[in-house]
Amino acid sequence: MKRILLTAAVLALGVSAVMAQQDVAVQQQNQMKTQGKSMYGLFLKVIKGETPYDQAAIDAAMAELEASVVKIPVVFTQNPKEDVANATFGSSQKIWQNKYDFDAKVPPVTQAIADVKGKVKDGASLKVAFDAIQAKCTDCHETFRVKLK
Repeated sequence: MKRILLTAAVLALGVSAVMAQQDVAVQQQNQMKTQGKSMYGLFLKVIKGETPYDQAAIDAAMAELEASVVKIPVVFTQNPKEDVANATFGSSQKIWQNKYDFDAKVPPVTQAIADVKGKVKDGASLKVAFDAIQAKCTDCHETFRVKLK
């Protein structure tokens, strides 16, 4: 009887650990999706002419992007050691093998956002801003993001 209870407890603990790891991976993915919403869900659609230019929406998305990017080092503190189920992209284990380098990619992105913030007044200036921010995001994505599908 004791063995059955011990086995059940160990299994429950294992399931809890797997679920906790998945929660961390989901939190990290949501962090990136928040930024993608601004960059690709709004900025790029405006640049492509798929969405009308709306200064208030651009300013709000820029502020959301600025607030979100600085949280990257904190959100990516823990290595979930697994990817989100059915995700297209995931976090490379290189993040936790060289966390200092990963964290060092954030200030250039925040600086790029600061450099363009308040200067976006139309589609053309949004494209310049998008390209500047995207270039810094790509620096990190090339090393620390993996395509899963």
